[in-house]
Amino acid sequence: MSMKIYINKIAVYRPDDENLSESPKLEYVDALFKRRLSQISKMTIEVVHNVLDGNENAKLVFASFRGEISRQLKINKSLVEDSEVLPAQFSISVFNTPPAVATIALGMKNGYTAVYPSERKFSAALMSAVAPVLCRKESKIIFAFADEKIPDEYAKNAESAKNEKPLAFACVIGTEKTDGAKELGRFDFSSPSEFIESFCAK
Repeated sequence: MSMKIYINKIAVYRPDDENLSESPKLEYVDALFKRRLSQISKMTIEVVHNVLDGNENAKLVFASFRGEISRQLKINKSLVEDSEVLPAQFSISVFNTPPAVATIALGMKNGYTAVYPSERKFSAALMSAVAPVLCRKESKIIFAFADEKIPDEYAKNAESAKNEKPLAFACVIGTEKTDGAKELGRFDFSSPSEFIESFCAK
C-alpha cells in the first residue's frame, strides 16, 4: 500500500497590489528583533506562525527562487562603491536568513533546511520538502516558500520580473489527515501560485 501525504494546513501572505513592498506587522515578535528584518524574512515568519499551532516540533523546510535579493543588491553596491562589505550586512543577507530568523522568532528548536530550487523548478523544492516524510524520517514537516519584491534596478532590466509579485506561503505536510486536509497527489506544480490555488481552493 502506497503512503498518502496530506497538506493539513496552509497560510498565504501577499502584499497589496498597490504596495508590493508591504510587510506583515508581526505584532507577536519583539520590536527590536524585527526592526532590521527584510520583507522576505517578515513574510516567512508570518506564514510559518500561522500554521504553527500544534506543529511546534515539526522541522522547517524553506525554499525561494530569489532569497534576500534586496540585501544582496545593497552588498553589490557596497562592493562597487566602497570595495567592502560590512559583516552585519552580510550576516543577514545569506540565503538561509528567512528560515533562521523564523525559527528564532517562533521558538522552533528542531532545525530547518534551506533549498534553492534548480532552474527555478518549484516541483524540485516541493519534493525536497516531502522527502523526509516519504522516507519516514519525519511524520510531518512545515514547508515554506517566499519571494520578496524584486528591486526596481533589476525589474526594469528583466521583462519577466514585471509579473513576479512577492508572496509567501507555509503548509504542514504529513502522513496524518486532519480536518480540512487535502491529499498531495502530485508534485509537478509549475509554480508556487499553482500550488497555492490547488490547496486553497474552496
